[in-house]
Amino acid sequence: MSAVAIIPARGGSQRIPRKNIKLFNGEPMIAYSIRAARASGVFDQIVVSTDDEEIADVARDCGADVPFMRPADLADAFTGTAAVIQHALCALDQHFDYACCLYATAPLLQARYLRHGLEVLEADAAKSYAFSVCSFGFPVQRALLIDSDGSLCAMHPEFRSVRSQDLPVAYQDAGQFYWGRSDAWRRGDTVFSELSLPVILPRHLVQDIDSPEDWLRAEYLYAALKAGGELQ
Repeated sequence: MSAVAIIPARGGSQRIPRKNIKLFNGEPMIAYSIRAARASGVFDQIVVSTDDEEIADVARDCGADVPFMRPADLADAFTGTAAVIQHALCALDQHFDYACCLYATAPLLQARYLRHGLEVLEADAAKSYAFSVCSFGFPVQRALLIDSDGSLCAMHPEFRSVRSQDLPVAYQDAGQFYWGRSDAWRRGDTVFSELSLPVILPRHLVQDIDSPEDWLRAEYLYAALKAGGELQ
């Protein structure tokens, strides 16, 4: 069994400029993903896919390989993750049985969950992927919308009177990692489908980082988890 970690890290992030190498608790953000991948002990190679020379240099300093530069047509704000992984697998000299897309902005990621994700996928030959999810903190069926005149309304009125404990638990993409069989990535199997298995993370270890507010919340979470000895 062979496995490669592929970390997409383009240079043109807009909402948080240069977020992939912006300092987080004194280190470049991407360093945390590279460190977790190395600590997991399951990867034969850790590759960063980037179009940016500065990101490439930082990634190498953190212990990752940058064996190619990503072409500009795969580095815009509209290119999906699957296309980036497909390109990386084609650009690498070696064939790997498994490929894990690991996001560059996942400072709360723990190596044990990466290992568990591979175990989950290996155990079910009928599935293509296994990726990180966490439960929503409140039933999504009871979500509210704000309409055009500023009033609140129920997204699903049929669930207004249903007790929260009687509603099924819904899960969200945790935005940390996506294990897949290399052949599944190459075929373009759909990740968010019945072809995937969940790797359930506790909510306090999950924070998507797309805005300055997200970044601040991640810093608070990181500090608390570090103080509590939970980060490994």
